[in-house]
Amino acid sequence: MNLLITLHDRIFGALETHLAPALLPGLARLLFVGVLFMYYWNAGLTKTGEGVMGLFQLSSGAYIQILPRAVEAVGYDPSALGTLARAVVLFGTWAEFVLPILLAVGLFTRLAALGMIGFVLVQTWVDVMGHGAVLGTWFDRHADGLIDTRALWIFPLILLMLRGGGPISADAALGRWYQPGSAALVAASRPR
Repeated sequence: MNLLITLHDRIFGALETHLAPALLPGLARLLFVGVLFMYYWNAGLTKTGEGVMGLFQLSSGAYIQILPRAVEAVGYDPSALGTLARAVVLFGTWAEFVLPILLAVGLFTRLAALGMIGFVLVQTWVDVMGHGAVLGTWFDRHADGLIDTRALWIFPLILLMLRGGGPISADAALGRWYQPGSAALVAASRPR
């Protein structure tokens, strides 16, 4: 029996020590990209206006999706909303593009993951309070409730917030380049 325990400890200890730190962040980023990248990208596209300037002149649907009660209160006229409301919708829409890209390439991964966690929580609140979605409950026999789904969305983001982007990420590449006293940093700082 001791042989089995020792074998177990060696195998899983090695996996935990050597493989997990390198593998888990990459898998979490891959999972996010595979499941949610296009979801958020397409959601962002439904909010933009025409052409490149559409990133600054959002569609009325953007306001209806993000601030449904406020838009309803002004008779579905987004121009009647204040500056703060417009800023919330603009930055919320940009977040649907920028945060997934940052997570996909692993750049500023911890901050991007924290931002996405906040985004998912606000999105859930808007879905429930603004659009009347049913939150559902945990520990029931149904795994398709809003709270169940969003909890599974947030889990890899928590892992990325705590562990970073992993060894195959822009963060890791920048970290290797930006070592105090590194040859790349010294060469880049020399006057030409």
